[in-house]
Amino acid sequence: MGEIHKEWTAAGVSASRTTTHRRMQDMGFSCRIPCVKPLLNNRKHQKCLAWAKDKKDWTAAEKRGEAHNPRCLRSSVKFPQSVMVWGAMSSAGVGPLCFLRSKVNAAVYQEVFEHFVLPAADQLYGDADFIFQQDLAPAHSAKATSTWFKGAMCNVWQKNQVILHIPYQMGQYASIK
Repeated sequence: MGEIHKEWTAAGVSASRTTTHRRMQDMGFSCRIPCVKPLLNNRKHQKCLAWAKDKKDWTAAEKRGEAHNPRCLRSSVKFPQSVMVWGAMSSAGVGPLCFLRSKVNAAVYQEVFEHFVLPAADQLYGDADFIFQQDLAPAHSAKATSTWFKGAMCNVWQKNQVILHIPYQMGQYASIK
């Protein structure tokens, strides 16, 4: 229909796309937007042709039932299962993976830090100081987490604090001793 509208415009006919569409319908033509289908190669074309020939004698009832036949359905899940994994990496190596069973709130984050980050830091750095970087996710910047860091002897720099020497990027850092 778009090509016909362009030809009419080039020929000097002043008509909108809607008018062109209506005139085409008046002449008995129907305008449809084609469905997007994958391009069939020769092998797939032969397979589809064989399937169609096999089904050519179906009754109307069989054709209706085919759409809901379990062989013809593709299963889908609206909310698929997901896995939350925590991990750490540094110039000294990588820490263990922690598979989390629930959403991360301040309490879960503190537990991960205590049972995974600190032991991994001891293993990777020993007694040496290092900088721990995290983003400002709600669990990371919660008041309970900040209080926990202070109790665990971790100095935390917030994103909005002025720091004379900025290690890496602006973000939230913990200097662990």
